[in-house]
Amino acid sequence: MIDRRFAGTDLVPYSVPVERDRLRRYAAAVGLPGPEFTDVTAARAAGHRDLPVPPALLAGLERDEPGDFLAEMGVRLTDVRHVEQGFVHHAQVYAGDVLRFAPRITDVRSRGGMEFVARDTRVTRDGELVAELRQMILVLGGGAA
Repeated sequence: MIDRRFAGTDLVPYSVPVERDRLRRYAAAVGLPGPEFTDVTAARAAGHRDLPVPPALLAGLERDEPGDFLAEMGVRLTDVRHVEQGFVHHAQVYAGDVLRFAPRITDVRSRGGMEFVARDTRVTRDGELVAELRQMILVLGGGAA
């Protein structure tokens, strides 16, 4: 069973630079229409200062080891399932921005013999809130490693 005292824990914040090449690869992978997602000149002609970040990509910009905090909670990563994810966007993000991610475990609960962990992440650029991310994770088997 996951210790409920983890709820309310601020995780270590980190920064991620938004790279044009990553945006181009994402646009190609998901088939985004329009050259403004891959061509800087087209993006500027469309009124953007650089390549715009599609809203769903913000979750993909999170650090490469998203399970680190779960391992610290004693959770076996093989028992983890992604349940839901949500986004609230406050400002457009662009290539060249450096985003600061400040994750927080907001809830740990049990339901029907399953464990759930909620993580909310504030995303800022130069102190300005640009997005809020929410992730709900299911931990099978009681969670403890």
